[in-house]
Amino acid sequence: MRVSFAVLAAVLLLPSAASAAEGRLVLYTSQPNTDAQQTVDAFTAKNPGIKVEWVRDGTPKVIAKLRAEIEAGRPQADVLLIADAVTMEGLKAEGRLMAHPKADLSAYDPAIMDKDRFWFATKLITTGIVHNTKAPFVPKTWRDLAAPAAKGLVAMPSPLTSGAALIHAVTLVENLEGGWSYFKALGANGARATGGNGDVLKAVAGGDKLFGMIVDFMAIREKAKGAPIDFVFPADGVSAVTEPVAILKTAQNPEAARAFVDFLLSKDGQELEVRQGYVPARNDVALPSGYPARTAIKVLSYDARRALVEEAANKEKFAEAMAQ
Repeated sequence: MRVSFAVLAAVLLLPSAASAAEGRLVLYTSQPNTDAQQTVDAFTAKNPGIKVEWVRDGTPKVIAKLRAEIEAGRPQADVLLIADAVTMEGLKAEGRLMAHPKADLSAYDPAIMDKDRFWFATKLITTGIVHNTKAPFVPKTWRDLAAPAAKGLVAMPSPLTSGAALIHAVTLVENLEGGWSYFKALGANGARATGGNGDVLKAVAGGDKLFGMIVDFMAIREKAKGAPIDFVFPADGVSAVTEPVAILKTAQNPEAARAFVDFLLSKDGQELEVRQGYVPARNDVALPSGYPARTAIKVLSYDARRALVEEAANKEKFAEAMAQ
């Protein structure tokens, strides 16, 4: 078969899938440093024409940096990969994000994604119950932490200082019968909310407390290392933060930003989440070792827009319920 020179030249000039986007991409992320580097390396392996520069810090500091740049009229980031959807909802409401209507979400539960496609869930970091192996019983539901046998033995991260902990509290309030009365029962039972997930892990693994509310991967990893703990996905469901990704409206390289979002949502990107030890957001990717089947984990829904509007009120209600 003979191919004309014109046709051959046209084919050779077509960009390949790997080189369709190129140039500089600036990523602001709250991922741990190792995870962020692995994510960037995996992305650039698929997109060698893109050079990624990334800045890593906790979500509040990342957003503070971004806002300072916006105030100065010089926002630097093209794409955000941060902890929670509530923060993304705030940026969306301010008109700071760029929609990606062509993102392929066919393998995802629509409930965990922004319906307008301004931000996209990349993983599920759920909060369940950790207990010391010397605990007097194995909790099966959230209500078990308010039982007399758990009196004074429960630790949890504080929603007054942790955005993820506040999302967890709001999720339980929205889904458990009685709403804030659940946290009143915990407070009356001597449960205390201080610090973050690391503090909970230290208290329960060390035996100072025998039960705790904690994100899944921290407890499962420590159990695998030999810590005297077990992790429970409560039968009445777990809350989840989704580490969403979004493109900024001021992105200087929106094509590369879209390529980054597409990679994170692809099967390759989701399998990277598994290798890092997280629950992938895609329904067609298996969970990491140490986790039950996806069907055994009931993820509770919450209204991110409502949580954004009611953030201050929810903190007050939590402090009142727990008498803190």
